[in-house]
Amino acid sequence: MLKKSLLLVVLAALFLVGCTPAAPAAAPSANYGAAPTGLSVNGRGQVTLAPDVAYVTIGVHTTGFDVSEAVNNNAAQVAEVMEALAAAGVAQEDMQTSNFSVYASEGYDPSTGLSTGVSTYTVDNTVNVTVRDLPALGSLLDAAVSAGANNIWGVTFDVENKDAALAEARDAALAEAQTNATELAAAAGVTLGDVISISYTDTGYYAPPYYGMGGGGGGADAGTSIVPGQITVSAEVYLTYAIR
Repeated sequence: MLKKSLLLVVLAALFLVGCTPAAPAAAPSANYGAAPTGLSVNGRGQVTLAPDVAYVTIGVHTTGFDVSEAVNNNAAQVAEVMEALAAAGVAQEDMQTSNFSVYASEGYDPSTGLSTGVSTYTVDNTVNVTVRDLPALGSLLDAAVSAGANNIWGVTFDVENKDAALAEARDAALAEAQTNATELAAAAGVTLGDVISISYTDTGYYAPPYYGMGGGGGGADAGTSIVPGQITVSAEVYLTYAIR
């Protein structure tokens, strides 16, 4: 009888457990998996300027069979070039040595390919020059060549102070981005909210450098003509708006 009573109690307990309703599962979040909504646009602004400065690299290249003689000849030739640049109006602080190198080249007999035992020494001295009188740039290069410069690597034009132009280009880029956002939102039938991100870049597009002038001691055959052209300063603004 006792065993039968215990069996009935266990069965009753199991019945009650089976009848207990399970806890409801948590409802999924309404935003689960939803992509953020936004409208991204960009705008570009440009300002064109006339260059007011030029940068040019002028070099003297000399060779000789005696290293001391080659160095001394190079130094004398460079001194004459520097004097010519100063006479043309270049300030001392606008001339800076950018390279000085000396190296030896062993001679070979072209018929046998064997060393001749004789070496030549090459000396290179280059000076970076800032030219602020652009109308005189051509005659300045002619004077440098006449004084002994025999390597000119190029002329790069620039505007020394571009802050105001960059600010103007940035404002134009921002205005264009805002206009683009307004037009796109109207076309898509949405309403713009707050700006949620903004980024900005600026750059300058320079006139192509002038290359290819050489000589050394003999002077230029004709006056060198240099055309500075124009520089375009540009800026881009990227905006992302919340939309409703």
